[in-house]
Amino acid sequence: MAAPPYRPVCSKLNRLVGICLLLGTLWEIRAQQIRYSVPEELEKGSFVGNIAKDLELEPRELAERGVRIVSRGRTPLFALNLRSGSLVTAGRIDREELCDRSPKCVVSLEVLLEDKVKIVGVEVEIIDVNDNAPNFGTEQREIKVAEHESPGTRFPLPEAFDPDVGVNSLQGYQLSSNAHFSLDVQNGADGIKYPELVLERALDREEEAVHHLVLTAFDGGDLVHSVSTRIRITLMDINDNAPLFTQPEYHVNVRENVPVGSRIVTVKATDPDEGANGEVTYSFRKVRDKISQLFQLNSMTGDLTILGDLDYEDSGFYDIDIEAHDGPGLRARSKVLVTVLDVNDNAPEVMVTSLTGSIQETSSPGTVIALFNVHDSDSGENGLVTCSIPNNLPFTLEKAYGNYYRLLTHRTLDREEVSEYNITVTATDHGTPQLSTETHISLKLTDINDNPPAFSHASYSAYIPENNPRGASILSMTAQDPDSIENARVTYSLAEGTLQGEPLSSYVSINSDTGVLYALHSFDYEQVRDLQLLVTASDNGDPPLSSNVSLSLFVLDQNDNAPEILYPSLPTDGSTGVELAPRSAEPGYLVTKVVAVDRDSGQNAWLSYRLLKASEPGLFVVGLHTGEVRTARALLDRDALKQSLVVAVQDHGQPPLSATVTLTVAVADSIPDVLADLGSLEIPSTPEASDLTLYLVVAVAAVSCLFLTFVIVLLALRLRRWHKSRLLQASGGGLASLPTSHFVGVDGVRAFLQTYSHEVSLTADSRKSHLIFPQPNYADTLISQESCEKSEPLLITQDLLETKGDASLQQQAPPNTDWRFSQAQRPGTSGSQNGDETGTWPNNQFDTEMLQAMILASASEAADGSSTLGGGAGTMGLSARYGPQFTLQHVPDYRQNVYIPGSNATLTNAAGKRDGKAPAGGNGNKKKSGKKEKK
Repeated sequence: MAAPPYRPVCSKLNRLVGICLLLGTLWEIRAQQIRYSVPEELEKGSFVGNIAKDLELEPRELAERGVRIVSRGRTPLFALNLRSGSLVTAGRIDREELCDRSPKCVVSLEVLLEDKVKIVGVEVEIIDVNDNAPNFGTEQREIKVAEHESPGTRFPLPEAFDPDVGVNSLQGYQLSSNAHFSLDVQNGADGIKYPELVLERALDREEEAVHHLVLTAFDGGDLVHSVSTRIRITLMDINDNAPLFTQPEYHVNVRENVPVGSRIVTVKATDPDEGANGEVTYSFRKVRDKISQLFQLNSMTGDLTILGDLDYEDSGFYDIDIEAHDGPGLRARSKVLVTVLDVNDNAPEVMVTSLTGSIQETSSPGTVIALFNVHDSDSGENGLVTCSIPNNLPFTLEKAYGNYYRLLTHRTLDREEVSEYNITVTATDHGTPQLSTETHISLKLTDINDNPPAFSHASYSAYIPENNPRGASILSMTAQDPDSIENARVTYSLAEGTLQGEPLSSYVSINSDTGVLYALHSFDYEQVRDLQLLVTASDNGDPPLSSNVSLSLFVLDQNDNAPEILYPSLPTDGSTGVELAPRSAEPGYLVTKVVAVDRDSGQNAWLSYRLLKASEPGLFVVGLHTGEVRTARALLDRDALKQSLVVAVQDHGQPPLSATVTLTVAVADSIPDVLADLGSLEIPSTPEASDLTLYLVVAVAAVSCLFLTFVIVLLALRLRRWHKSRLLQASGGGLASLPTSHFVGVDGVRAFLQTYSHEVSLTADSRKSHLIFPQPNYADTLISQESCEKSEPLLITQDLLETKGDASLQQQAPPNTDWRFSQAQRPGTSGSQNGDETGTWPNNQFDTEMLQAMILASASEAADGSSTLGGGAGTMGLSARYGPQFTLQHVPDYRQNVYIPGSNATLTNAAGKRDGKAPAGGNGNKKKSGKKEKK
């Protein structure tokens, strides 16, 4: 680039100096321009120019000074070879793709020297090479020429295209030799050459109908390329004849149900010309939308086909205009007249004009339900319609006017039989085949209250177990009312009545809506066994209707009562009688009989007896169903005097209930024998005693020693206490103030009722020795009022504090005034009068003495509450011999020195102790001491 010329300015020297400095600076930083040229289609890495030399740098300085090509975001065409300092191609370069048909193709790029921040412009010219041949785009071209064309007529020929430029581009055309045609090339304003075919001589189609020519295009350059295409010239005949139809009109009859695509007619037209002049095509003339939607005409064959569905009811006749024309355009006209034949393709139509949706079930016959019209779009017989309904319906059809029909009721309807009718009206035409239409008419019957509620059974029976919970559901009763809505809404109620003086409503109730019967009372089979009820079901119609049904409610027995033992009877004090069994009794001897009843019924009252416990197993048996106690074997001398039996009575309910009774059987021939045996009780020695081990002997000895020590200490305390009480009585002051009720008088002899009983006894009921120490018993202990008020410790019952520890027992209860003998019961002349009493008295002195001895023995056992001769309250076991009325008050005192020591405590048996029953007696303090047995 040349430097700008220097133009001095004389007027302003300073301004000139500034301009010079600025131009010098621009000279230093201006961009240099380097030009290269390279042919296209070179391989990658081909040399373009020595960029290092042009930049006046060594190749090694390119990397040091940061020389690089500035990229503008497109694919780079060139690259720097830093080793050789050359500018090389980055890939294959196609000039035609890069610059198309531009005469000059230059690529500009910038090289950056980073150390000096200097840009050097580089222009690379891409030189075209003849790498593309001309191309016609088609291998053959046909040109139609009329045979009557005059010479000199020009026909355009296809042009060839060559993407190269300059001498490498298209240079000219050549045409194969022919007598009738020549080639003329025209140059356009844009420089493109256009070939033209020139007719040199007149043509004759009859002489030669087709001419074949070859057109060749070629380019320039060192290596010339050329391409050829074939030119086919067809001579066209002169159209001097028009097409002619075979018929002026075509008549066609077609059924309306003809399938789509069916051919109904074929039209035909001929043309005597040849070629295009003789080729006839067909088309619709005056095309209408309806015609084009229903029919289709084949332009080549003249076939007329069905395009859409024909409908006689829409249109029964079609007039179609058709024309035929040849190639140059001569035309001929014709018509196709299509007549559509009706077929029975339309079913009758039913249109309901008036409809009643519901009527009352009591409506009279002839009531109009619906009015409807029938119509069939077909014609003739196809359009005649007949209406019908099923014969099993209570309705009838009546023709009104024209095609109108009325639907009427034939008889009185009942909603309870059929609540809703779905009436099918069938309309059938007379065509072939027959077509029909069904129309459904729904009719609902409005209910009236003409049916009372009805129970499913004439009477009902229900069962409920006794002891049922209150509110338990017993039975669900349902009454059906065939009416509807409120007329069918049933309410339930119970008729008024009484049971055992109480209204039935206090026993049971019924849910008015559901008919469920509930128990309001817990029934007891032993009190109420059945109830007779009357249930009323009423509807809510107007007027309401009702019906009644009887209900029998039976109470089912449950096993809720345990057996009750009638004999032997259990007195209120819990004592039991003594049964005698002679020692001479044989096996099967009837000792006694246990009698029991059960308040339940049926299986719950079936009783069975069994021996639950016996002091001598195998000696007695109990009848399973009779309750008879019999001996199972002969009685032996070694059998104990007193035999205790526990008999269980059990019913057969679920679960079974039972009761027990304790029987005491005295093994003796008579009462004296019983008394004799009581005095001679000894510990039976058995061979088994020798079998005891040493440990048992040592244990028994140790327990015996401890027991003897305790007895001695207790006796010493009792003697000391007795001695102190004697000293108090000797004082005389205390007894003088005691009332006479604290003493017992028998024939003028008074005795102070304070007895201390201490005994060590061995049981006779077991084979093992039993060590028994009964606690001392105080009954009706008499103390003076003065000492009671002072609450002296010496007069407080020490034994009560030691055994019970109950503060309520520290206060002495008032004496029982019923224990003393009345005037009628005293011995002597007046006391021997029995009055109404039925007790048996002794007849001689021997029996009297024996009786008194037995009384003394019984009184001794009564002190510890373990009498083996127990009987009723106050009988001391004498009721077995002298009758149930015999009591202690009936016992006369035949000798003045016989007193009744101890207390009047009631004897108790084992069952009484187990049941916890308190002994009967007076109001005085009584204390029972149990008798324990240890094997």
